[in-house]
Amino acid sequence: MNEAKLLSINGPVVTASGGKFTMSETVSIGSLTGEVISLSPTTATIQVYESTAGLRPGVSVVGTGKPMSVTLQPGIVGRIFDGIMRPLDGVIATSGQPLEVNITATIGQHLSEGEIFAEIPETPLINYRAMVPSGISGTVTHISPNGTVTLDSTHTITLTQTWPIRIPRPVQTRHTLTTPLITGQRVIDTIFPIAKGGTAAIPGGFGTGKTMTQHQLAKWCDADLIVYIGCGERGNEMTEVLEDFAKLKDPKTGQPLLNRTVLIANTSDMPVAAREASIYTGITIAECYRDMGYHVAVMADSTSRWAEALRELSGRLGEIPAEEGYPAYLSTRLSAFYGRAGYVTTLGGMEGSVTIVGAVSPQGGDFSEPVTQQTRRFISCYWALDRRLAYARHFPAIDWNASYSNFDLSDWYKKNVSPNFTDLRQKAMSILQEETALQEIVKLIGTDALSQSQIHILALAKSIRQNFLQQNAYDPADTYMSPKEQFVLLEKIIKT
Repeated sequence: MNEAKLLSINGPVVTASGGKFTMSETVSIGSLTGEVISLSPTTATIQVYESTAGLRPGVSVVGTGKPMSVTLQPGIVGRIFDGIMRPLDGVIATSGQPLEVNITATIGQHLSEGEIFAEIPETPLINYRAMVPSGISGTVTHISPNGTVTLDSTHTITLTQTWPIRIPRPVQTRHTLTTPLITGQRVIDTIFPIAKGGTAAIPGGFGTGKTMTQHQLAKWCDADLIVYIGCGERGNEMTEVLEDFAKLKDPKTGQPLLNRTVLIANTSDMPVAAREASIYTGITIAECYRDMGYHVAVMADSTSRWAEALRELSGRLGEIPAEEGYPAYLSTRLSAFYGRAGYVTTLGGMEGSVTIVGAVSPQGGDFSEPVTQQTRRFISCYWALDRRLAYARHFPAIDWNASYSNFDLSDWYKKNVSPNFTDLRQKAMSILQEETALQEIVKLIGTDALSQSQIHILALAKSIRQNFLQQNAYDPADTYMSPKEQFVLLEKIIKT
């Protein structure tokens, strides 16, 4: 047994001496769980995922020999977990019904890595598809009723897999992103679209509607599964998510929205080390269901709180700080997280995707701070929220002058919506941009200096803002609009 003794305690960061640990190894410290984050010839530095109150030097530290991992098995969807995927019992009661295993493999069948060998209904909307682990293949020689399959009388595979959270799951091929993730939100789908498998950031100050925008995307986007990560946010916001998603009906099926949602809750009062791990836990779950052939959307709320956890842990380790105290490897960690999005062909030959939408909470609404600026390097959609729009009750408060989308989805829109879609979108954007320039003249001189055509442009831009970009989330007729309906509405506005 690889065992050491606890040497010192500094909040969630502790040191141990005497063991032979490896980097990123999971260890047990009494009844607590931790991960090795630094090694020296005589000591190991460990971040602890629970409160270290009451812990004292001399306690045994036992290594597991494995990196920080999560167990992927049936029964994940519709549940809520903490940052390292421990179920938060008492928040959501499970039904306790035995899972019905449908084994699709047969004796004598050859199974390759990533191939499906059994299906288990988790909810009325999602089936858990048990896959052959990567690196394993062979001919089926034995099948047990509980779903255990033996390959070549050597490899025994079960419905459960364990995967390290910081290592991306392997895929066969990554594809160019050409299909939009339809959200039903006009300002997003028409003006700043996001592709399935793409990445987006929603930066905004306090009260501008980051969380509400993510809730709206989770409710209406055409992803098969939503993984919602509450990373360092207030507890009442996670309570609101739980209550809303349990009551809301999925618009496509009429089932409770929770039946296609996984919740990762690590609120601001929970241990900071688990907050740092929570986004990796969420993205690993998303990759698992992607490998089953599902299209998954990850809502990370917010990456700023995750970056603050990095900063606190870095400070306790005595690392040299970079800009505003954040560690020098902030950009590397952000890149690794957003880089796990994509539209892929899985090892089993199916198509699936992971789309990441991360909220960013810059202090004081300052978009020049490090987390916002570093995030912009690794995302393709930037939906900047404006405080003035939010206070004017303009929802979503996405600033059309500061936001952008780098995805070229024009071929899809021309084929599936209208051949004139791209031209109409460009015309609407040019009207909004011209309005911005004219508003500067109006502020200085007044409307008397404008020509009739310029006054018409201002009126047209106002109509686009109020009747198209603004959307009422509480109005059943307005909360969601298909791309074809969006095109018809925008065309009518511009032609008036």
